[in-house]
Amino acid sequence: MPSLSEAAVRPPAVAGMFYPASADELGADIDGMLDEAAARGEPPKAIIVPHAGYIYSGPIAAAAYALLRPIRDRIRRVVLLGPAHRLPFRGFALPSVKAFRTPLGDIPIDRPAIDRLRGLPEVKILDEAHAGEHCLEVHLPFLQRTLGSFALLPVVVGVASGEDVAKLLEAVWGGPETLIVISSDLSHYHDYATARSLDGHTAGAIERLDGAALDEDSACGRVPIRGLLEVAKRRGLACRRLDLRNSGDTAGPRDQVVGYGAWALTAAA
Repeated sequence: MPSLSEAAVRPPAVAGMFYPASADELGADIDGMLDEAAARGEPPKAIIVPHAGYIYSGPIAAAAYALLRPIRDRIRRVVLLGPAHRLPFRGFALPSVKAFRTPLGDIPIDRPAIDRLRGLPEVKILDEAHAGEHCLEVHLPFLQRTLGSFALLPVVVGVASGEDVAKLLEAVWGGPETLIVISSDLSHYHDYATARSLDGHTAGAIERLDGAALDEDSACGRVPIRGLLEVAKRRGLACRRLDLRNSGDTAGPRDQVVGYGAWALTAAA
């Protein structure tokens, strides 16, 4: 079986586990969650969304993705960042493949953007970081159901600083055709009341654009979130909360929960 670096397409790694492997079932599940989401407000330039199995975090993510429906034909590129869960490394991992595959089809990779980013420090081609990583993959079907044709720039974030992430985002920020997506869950494996308290503090920090207030208990994707919030401050974006819940609210017990939140960043009024 070829390695990712020898293949033209990254196959799905968590289909049938984090989300349905059947295209029909997957599409119906996503459409149902989108229809139930109360999508209001201006279409976003960037969103922060969770990356657990759909039964746990899908409805929270849908609150952000439903906002994309009115601009489905405007978005031509998605810049998707999430934290490394499986492979430790420094910097940023980009793929060598030409497309990422889901049960809903193939998404072309934005190779010109990857070539542009390779000039930045700590940016590397590292297919191993993408091979089994779920934090980016779980968002792809949502993007496929809410957008038209688009190119994907997938970035797995290893050991880096928020300022490093901000520099990367500035290099690919683009205009109205580009959507920024940051993938992150919130607190992990606390009891329900503790998680609610921790996640409330994290939500407040995100909404104040205060990336420095995020720590290891705040979010697994705290580093890419910090970078986005830094750029948001520079560019005068406003951040609004769309949903804030945890696995105890959706599909799990309440003795050890994982927190999930969704936010939209738009031009300040």
